[in-house]
Amino acid sequence: MSRQRIQKNAKGQECRLCGVPGPSLWEGEKIVGTIIAVTAAAGMGGTGLGGLAAYLFRRGTDRTVSVLLSFAAGMMLAVVCADLLTDAIQAGPGLSALPAASASVLAGCGGIWLLEELVSGLQAGAKRGGLFLAGVVMAAAIALHNLPEGMVIGASYAADLAEAGQDGRMMALVIGLHNIPEGMAVAVPLAAGGASRGRAVLTTAAAGAPTVLGAVLGFCLGTMGPGLQMLTLGGASGAMLYVVFGELLPESFRLCRSPAPVMAAVLGVLTGMGVVLG
Repeated sequence: MSRQRIQKNAKGQECRLCGVPGPSLWEGEKIVGTIIAVTAAAGMGGTGLGGLAAYLFRRGTDRTVSVLLSFAAGMMLAVVCADLLTDAIQAGPGLSALPAASASVLAGCGGIWLLEELVSGLQAGAKRGGLFLAGVVMAAAIALHNLPEGMVIGASYAADLAEAGQDGRMMALVIGLHNIPEGMAVAVPLAAGGASRGRAVLTTAAAGAPTVLGAVLGFCLGTMGPGLQMLTLGGASGAMLYVVFGELLPESFRLCRSPAPVMAAVLGVLTGMGVVLG
């Protein structure tokens, strides 16, 4: 996105919720409403669908999850490198934009790493409490993890107001796809621990709820001027890069040691590039 497009977005009245600029007060609030609906579908819908899929497709689950993880990782990588990072640099102040955006990317990576350390501690404690407790703690860990993912969607919307949120919808699609195997990971121990299908699906769907809060927060921060927009987009990009290289791809290759996840990742990159550049 060019600097002129960013400045164009600053015209008009502001939304009462978080100062979102738009042609009218109603327009700004309508954008926030759209973000809430889209992220609810990506967060709660994605994990809930994964929970249901864990019951419907119990055989061959590892291979299915591996392919989904790799495809989502490829799409994330394409969207981050071809879109979010360039928007972050263009939103920055002159010659210092690249170093500042790079620093925010590293900060985003570091933040997710610290979050991973916290989640690992929770999961280690859950392993001693039986399968059902493990599933509940896994759901809580994913809920915590979904907050920054929601911020990525919100920041993408903020960076692309002139294009009616195309970047945000694309990122929501990618994260929703990535949430399906996460929902499956939650539902499997819940089912093995005696939870009913309905209870397991509701629990996995609830784990996606923080995505909505994160999206609104990321959008509000991203519309508070080019400087904050650069930091928000850079941090979101770093978070997604850590998720791709630190979580999705390693887990995918662990689940299925065959060419399938590799080809799925390549297909994901090509699909993501096609959507971004198409």
